[in-house]
Amino acid sequence: MAESPVVSPRQPLLDEATGEGKPGQGLVGIGIEIGAGGGDRLEARPPEQGLSPPHVEGTGHQQHPPARAAQPFPGQPRLVAGGGPPHLQLPLPFWTGSDVAGEVTELGPGVAGWRLGERVAVNPNLTCGECEYCLQGDDSLCVNFGILGEHVPGGLADYVKVRAGSLIRLPDHVSFEDAAAFILVNMTAWRMLVTQARLRAAEDVLILGVGGGVASAAVQIAKLCGARVWVTSSSDQKLERAKAIGADELINYSREDWPKVVWERTGRRGVDVVLDSVGAQTWKGSLRCLARGGRLVTCGATSGPIGETDIRLVFWKQIRIIGSTMANRREVREVMAQLFRGALRSVVDRVFPLREAAQAQALLAEGKQFGKLVLIP
Repeated sequence: MAESPVVSPRQPLLDEATGEGKPGQGLVGIGIEIGAGGGDRLEARPPEQGLSPPHVEGTGHQQHPPARAAQPFPGQPRLVAGGGPPHLQLPLPFWTGSDVAGEVTELGPGVAGWRLGERVAVNPNLTCGECEYCLQGDDSLCVNFGILGEHVPGGLADYVKVRAGSLIRLPDHVSFEDAAAFILVNMTAWRMLVTQARLRAAEDVLILGVGGGVASAAVQIAKLCGARVWVTSSSDQKLERAKAIGADELINYSREDWPKVVWERTGRRGVDVVLDSVGAQTWKGSLRCLARGGRLVTCGATSGPIGETDIRLVFWKQIRIIGSTMANRREVREVMAQLFRGALRSVVDRVFPLREAAQAQALLAEGKQFGKLVLIP
């Protein structure tokens, strides 16, 4: 396996005269090391001794289920993801960050087609490149699938090492902050609505919890598909922000029985598609909101993994329940192209310096943001 290159600051990692680490200056994308070869796995690492940490231009902060420290074996601390994949235990120290954008600072042996200083974003998928799903182009189904910042340390750092195939060139008009805020949530929402649910023009789609990153991204994608977009939130302010980016029907679930409202406003028909990443708290209502032949597509279970399913509704109304995770390479290219041409845009709530990552995480936990939080050096 070839070594990987690195994306990082606008300066060399080592002083050319002394070989000693130099302090980073200005904003830089990510400290990314890029590996050659389609099957190279991303490997993130903390700054090596003697090297100054590179500056990350922008890292999107995505909410993940609560996590806690655990120590299953003496002397072996682990981080246990509270609501993620079963038994996901991560060695400490660990840092998250799945969305990364910056500049290439180092290239490993065998890497071709990339130059130092190039502006890039990173596809956060970790795949083997060898299983049947990778070979047929559906790498989000990879048998060894992982996500940067969830299964390996991620972009909330100065440098991160990735394979060359994970890089996406950024045009000059797209900022690092916008790129970092865009990648994961939009690739996820694109696959959910365009590929999995096959959302069509003039259909009704209900998007739950519109303040979240995937949900806010889904509003724009649904409008791009020509759908009528319904959204829910407990915040009137978030509903108004959703309206500003294209939402048509607004429901405040803290005051209204949202499944009943959808049922009545659609003339007792229901919606064609429900996008639900909330999980247990909304699952029963999501099924009841669907029209005959409707599709429920899910990418998460923030409120819990066990939802109540009335099987009679599923077979009588011929409902399809569809799972979706991240996106394959083709879908990533498609959705990034929409950002580059201006058809889709990033939804950024606010930008924090990296040293205030704890405050940003607290804001996410409180659910007060609309869209993404971005961390920069």
